[in-house]
Amino acid sequence: MGTRLGVLVERFGGQLVGDANLEVTGIAPLADAGASDISFLSNSKFRAQAAASGAAALIVAPADDAVVAASYQGARIITPNPYVYFARAAQYFAALGAIVAAPGVHASAVVAADARIDASAHIGAHVTVEAGAVIGAGVVIDPGCVIGRDAVIGAGTRLFANVTFHARCQIGQRGIIHSGAVIGGDGFGFANEGGVYIKIPQTGRVLIGDDVDIGANTTIDRGALADTIIEDGVKLDNQIQIGHNCRIGAHTAMAGCVGVAGSANIGKYCTFGGAAMVLGHLTIADRVHISSGSMVSRSILEPGQYTGFYPLAKNAEWEKTAAIVRNLDAMRDKIRALEKTIKTLTAPT
Repeated sequence: MGTRLGVLVERFGGQLVGDANLEVTGIAPLADAGASDISFLSNSKFRAQAAASGAAALIVAPADDAVVAASYQGARIITPNPYVYFARAAQYFAALGAIVAAPGVHASAVVAADARIDASAHIGAHVTVEAGAVIGAGVVIDPGCVIGRDAVIGAGTRLFANVTFHARCQIGQRGIIHSGAVIGGDGFGFANEGGVYIKIPQTGRVLIGDDVDIGANTTIDRGALADTIIEDGVKLDNQIQIGHNCRIGAHTAMAGCVGVAGSANIGKYCTFGGAAMVLGHLTIADRVHISSGSMVSRSILEPGQYTGFYPLAKNAEWEKTAAIVRNLDAMRDKIRALEKTIKTLTAPT
C-alpha cells in the first residue's frame, strides 16, 4: 500500500518541492531506493549519494537541499530534521500494512475470573492472566505471556511472545515489551550472616510510564521495599539488567547489555552506550551521556559526555600500560622525594 506525498506533508509538515499527487509505497536507503520509494538524507557527507539516488522523493534538510537539487530530479520534502521525519513516515508506512490483532481472548488462554480485560484487547494463545490483573483498551498480548496477579497493562501497549510481567507491576500507555523480557522478578537482595546468605523478600513493584520500549530478554527487578520506577519515554535495548529500586528518568535511552545495579538514580534525557555499567546507589544527573563499555563507579552531578575505559591496544602494549599503572604509587613516591630533594638543594642559604 502506498500514499501520496501530499498526504505525508499534511500529516508531518515540511516544504514539498514536486508533485503532491506522486505516490510512494515505502521508505528505502539512498543506495537501494527505486522509483516508488522515498528516501532521506540525514548526514551531509552523503549528499553525492542522495543526488544520484533513484528514489521518487527525498527528505532533506534546508542546508543540504540546494546541493542535492542541483543534480537530483525527483521530488523533495524539506524539513529541519530529516531523520525524525523518516521515523514518523516509517511508522505511517508500517501502519498501512500492519496486520491488526483481532479483539478477544484465545480459547487456550487461562484468564482468572476476576481479571479485567477490555473488550478491544487481544489475548493470544496460551497466555496466562492471573487474578486481579487489568488489561486496557487496545492492548495486544502475544502467545505465551504471563500477566501476574493485580498487574496493570495500559491502553495500546504491546507484549510480544513469552513476556513475563509479574504480580502488581504496572506499565502505562503505548508501551512495547519484546519477547523474553521479565518485568518484576526478584531483586538481588541478601543479608550475610557468617558467610550464609539470608534472602530479603522483594515486596516492591516495577512501575513503568507511558511510551516505554523494552527490548528482548531485558530484565527489570522489582523493588525490595519501595518500587523500581521507569519514567515516560524510556527506551531500553535488548539484554539490559535494571536492578531493584532503580529510577530511570524520562526519555533516557540505553543500548544493549547495559547493567544498572540496585538503587541507582538516573536522570532524564541520558544515554548509555552498549555494555556500560552503573554501580549501585549512585546518582546520575539529567543529560549525562555514557560511552559504550564504560564503568560508572561514582555519582555524576553535571551533564556531559563521560568515558571510563582504556582505548583498545595490542595485547603486549596493554600489558606494558598495565604494569605502569600498577607502579604509579611507587613512581609518585619517588617523584615526591625528588621534588623534596630539589627544593632542599635550591633553597636559599
